[in-house]
Amino acid sequence: MNAQTTQATPPDGDRITLMGCQVDNLTMEETLGRVEGFIGSGLPHQHVVVNVDKLVKASRDPELRQIINDCALVNVDGMPVVWASRLLGKPLKERVAGVDLFEALMRRAGEKGWRVFLLGAREEVVSKVAETYTRKYPALRLAGYRNGYWKGEEEERTVAEQIRASNADLLFVAISSPKKEQFLGKYQAHMRIPFAMGVGGTFDVAIGKVKRAPLWMQRSGLEWFYRFLQEPRRMFRRYFIEDMAFIGLFLKEAFKGRQVKQG
Repeated sequence: MNAQTTQATPPDGDRITLMGCQVDNLTMEETLGRVEGFIGSGLPHQHVVVNVDKLVKASRDPELRQIINDCALVNVDGMPVVWASRLLGKPLKERVAGVDLFEALMRRAGEKGWRVFLLGAREEVVSKVAETYTRKYPALRLAGYRNGYWKGEEEERTVAEQIRASNADLLFVAISSPKKEQFLGKYQAHMRIPFAMGVGGTFDVAIGKVKRAPLWMQRSGLEWFYRFLQEPRRMFRRYFIEDMAFIGLFLKEAFKGRQVKQG
């Protein structure tokens, strides 16, 4: 089940490289159009969003970086990364937040008749997401759902088989990084889901368990701080220790770019 995922080659000019990771320079509408094309093809495609935390993790984890770079679609979720792209002379059009893309795709799935599978979080959370969205979009076709906890490779394979058998068009995986990227990298070609997307903590936001930051904080790049205020004990290490390495990554790339110009 470790076959390479079928991926579409992005049109020339859409991809840029930031801190070792390739990202697609697309708006939300362009992203939705690309996803619709993937679903129409019937072939498996993997999606990922990158933010400060994921760029830092990818800089230390070659496997994660390769998985990201092999994805058919890579969006940037995080204003600090958008700002960094502009300062590095590789301006991204806009931030495509994972939670916003999830909401837009769930709505479109109801309109288009796409089958959706939800994977991840605790049982009470994922079941509430399923209930919330089938009520919100009555035409939504739910292919299935499952919590994100299992033990060992044998049960993991069983999960992949369940998803394959569901014949879903869309798979949303609410598991922490890099586990969700590794799961999709390992099984997506076998599951043959036309569009599989890791959504992190989106399920918690979708049912109101975690509140989304006000719009002004999202636009100001302070959404991470709002999240920290809600879960300070859990998020302190990530935001104030681990993610500080992003500054070093940015300076390294800026210095490299300056050398290239001078050379």
